[in-house]
Amino acid sequence: MILGPNRYGKAETRVVRVTRHGDAHHIKDLNVSTSLSGDMAEVHLSGDNSAVLATDTQKNTVHAFAKKHGVGAIEDFALLLARHFVDSQPTVHHARVAIEEYSWERNGSSGHSFVRSGGETRTCVAHYDGSQAWVVSGLTGLVVLNTTNSEFWGYIKDEYTTLPETRDRILATAVDATWRHAAPDGGAYDKSYENARQALLAAFAGTYSLSLQQTLYAMGSRVLKDCPEICEVRLSLPNKHHFLVDLSPFDLDNDGEVYFAADRPYGLIEGAVLREDAPGAGPAWD
Repeated sequence: MILGPNRYGKAETRVVRVTRHGDAHHIKDLNVSTSLSGDMAEVHLSGDNSAVLATDTQKNTVHAFAKKHGVGAIEDFALLLARHFVDSQPTVHHARVAIEEYSWERNGSSGHSFVRSGGETRTCVAHYDGSQAWVVSGLTGLVVLNTTNSEFWGYIKDEYTTLPETRDRILATAVDATWRHAAPDGGAYDKSYENARQALLAAFAGTYSLSLQQTLYAMGSRVLKDCPEICEVRLSLPNKHHFLVDLSPFDLDNDGEVYFAADRPYGLIEGAVLREDAPGAGPAWD
């Protein structure tokens, strides 16, 4: 028997960092998952734990670093943790840190009252192997909808096809997008995230869509156009179908006004858009 690739870590450490500037408070609400690999053969083969940094220690490090260093852009915090685990432990050769950030908005004029935002979740994954770092940023659950400027026709028809062609439909999706940075760029991740998010929204709104695949390519291309620091974009777009309701039994017309929003099954469109000169991805997408 041969031991294959392996890693271990602490999944979903929840940490809320409150920064207090007088009466104005700020919240960073994170879900942090750490994963380490390296000289770990003996713990698998013989149960020797001498090379293992306990997962509880990884959890404690997340909390301690939130206090000692604060939390700015989640990419910077992920890199800080990844570099610490590798550089401080000779048996750890590679660290992967994934973070989800949940956003909060101020509740009224109070500096200390907040309401959880109902929008998308910001994400990142950072890898570090002792000499090189890779960073992937992203978002999940960005729900968007166009009420027109979308068609779907000309597809294959066989004996099982019942879907009618349409020259005008609602196009809706919940965007899961991740994008790879060409190189780590500490201090610029917040601005990069806002630019990438806006590029996704602008492309979705501005593309006259003949297919969700076409829209996916337009969204990825717009991110690369507007964000030169990004070299690859990966998108997963579930087609959140909206079907016209037949109101004829009630002697009512339905000229594109009343729809049934179906949650499943749904079409799932996935793809990547990258620059021709994009550097090798290494373990970035692992």
